[in-house]
Formats: sequence, structure tokens, C-alpha cells
Amino acid sequence: MKQLFCVFLALLFWFLPPTALAHPSELLQVRTIAVSPYGIKSNGELSGIYYDLANHLLAKSALQSEHHIFPYGRIMHELKIGKTDLTIMFKYKELADYVDYIYPLPTLKNVVIGRKGTDFQSVAQLEKLSIAYLRGAKFSDKIDNNPEIIKQTVSDFHQGLLMLKKGRVDAIIGPMAPILSAAKQLELNRDFFGKPLVVSERTPWLQMSKMSRNKVSAQKLKAIFNQMMLDGELKEIQQRYQ
Repeated sequence: MKQLFCVFLALLFWFLPPTALAHPSELLQVRTIAVSPYGIKSNGELSGIYYDLANHLLAKSALQSEHHIFPYGRIMHELKIGKTDLTIMFKYKELADYVDYIYPLPTLKNVVIGRKGTDFQSVAQLEKLSIAYLRGAKFSDKIDNNPEIIKQTVSDFHQGLLMLKKGRVDAIIGPMAPILSAAKQLELNRDFFGKPLVVSERTPWLQMSKMSRNKVSAQKLKAIFNQMMLDGELKEIQQRYQ
């Protein structure tokens, strides 16, 4: 019986993938923001532009990893304490002392957009109005620092658009891609919206926690990621989610 048990263990170790044998502390902890189309959780399946892009990087780097899709706030907290090692997201002032910025992605425009018939010309026009704002995110310093603009925090853009559709908020803020992605799920076409007001431009970065206990070469990741961008891998992935 003892011999049979040893044979079973040997076969188990032979067929299990390397990541299954690694201790959790040895795995690179990767997190993608839970914002469609960047990070998507659907029926237990994970996908999305940043999720796929990060997985390509991990495969090319031959790194053992554990990859999850989490909300903004949780990722920011985990970066500070080193529980998350690697992510792709905007730069945030409160993370400046906790992360190293490895490589920038194309800059995104953040907009405020309301229902058809609205035409916001300035941030001042938003005063006394209510805006659906993704919890944990920061899209515009001017809006964040203006107490006259009412911010209704939402868990995702889907919830924000439902509130906009029902008239519970006057507008929603964020990059156009996730707003339109959520609108598609709700069967809202472009005619539902008014004219967008661009309120900021932010650059997503591949970034690593300074508190990371996993010794990964930032220069190696930068070189591989740079080649991926030159090869057009980001554009190829983006086309899958259009």
C-alpha cells in the first residue's frame, strides 16, 4: 500500500503544472482592474484587454504567476503592502511611493457624458449635477476637488449607466471604451448619449509594487513589454473586444 501511495504521488507531481507546485509566496501576484473591456469576469471566466496583455507578458517572461481581476481600490491597497506585485492601471499620487513604473500604454481620454440632449462645455457646468463615479478610481482632479459636483460612487460602469438611464444621475465619468462596453451590454446605442466633455488625459502604466517580495527584473519586463508593443500585440488584443 505504501508503494502504491508513493507511485501515486510521483505521478501527481509529474502531471501537475509548475504553478500548482509552487508555494503562493513564490508566485508573481498579478491583478487586473475589474473594468470592462480591460478586465472581465463572466461565468467564472476571466478575460479583457489588460488581462490578456498581462498574460502574454507573463508567458513570454516564463514567470510563474497567479492572476486575478479585482476592483481598483483593492488593487491599490494590495500594491501598497506588496500583496499585488504587478498590474496595469493609471498613475495615482497616493501610489507614487509604493510602485515602480515600468512601461506606459497609449494615453486615454476621460470624459463626462450624459443622456442625449446634454452638451457640457466646461467642468463648471457640472456643478449641482450628479455624476456616476467608479469607486476607487480618480479620473479628473478638477472634478475630484470641486465639492459642488455631486459624485455618486458605483461599483462598475454597468451600474453607473443603469443610474443614468433611470435618471438617478445626470452623467457618468470615465474613459469612453469602458462606458461604451457597458452600454453595449445594456443595449444602449450611441444615440442614447449626448456630447462628451473631455476632462482629463491619463496614461495607464505597467507597474510593480516596491513592496514586492518576488524578485523580478523590471528591466527584463520592460524589454519584453516594449517588444510586445512594437509588434502590435496591444492592437491585436483590442480588436477582439470591439
